[in-house]
Amino acid sequence: MENNDSGVATLIEYIMITGVLMTLFIVMLLLVNTYFMEGPADTLTYYAFTDVSNGVSTRIVDTYAIAPVAGNITSKFDIPDEIAGRGYFVEVGNMKGNDLSTQTVSVWRGTIVTDVAIAGIGSTRRAGGNTTGTGMNRISYRSEGFGGV
Repeated sequence: MENNDSGVATLIEYIMITGVLMTLFIVMLLLVNTYFMEGPADTLTYYAFTDVSNGVSTRIVDTYAIAPVAGNITSKFDIPDEIAGRGYFVEVGNMKGNDLSTQTVSVWRGTIVTDVAIAGIGSTRRAGGNTTGTGMNRISYRSEGFGGV
């Protein structure tokens, strides 16, 4: 009988190398999504949220600029329904206590948050409310205020 150990050794070597390569391939597949897809999508989302915050802040200031001394005004506007394929929330108001100068427009989803100050009226008028990206949105001003409503 001949010794066939060299054939078995070659087969085991191929199996071991293939196993190591498959393990590395699986690890790479798991990391590719995180580093090459989610990272840039989160960066894009952050900048889009900043744009939405600036737009809402501008609309609030514009509404205040044309607000009547006695009376009401309502403005409807549209913001993107989804950013990077998912919905988001918008909150307007004083998020840091009673200091009127810290009023912000906050746009967020999950761990991605942007806060933009309400430029120009932050220290003179109180603004507040929330919405989402879906549908038409509305900014209202009443000279009497919204107390109790």
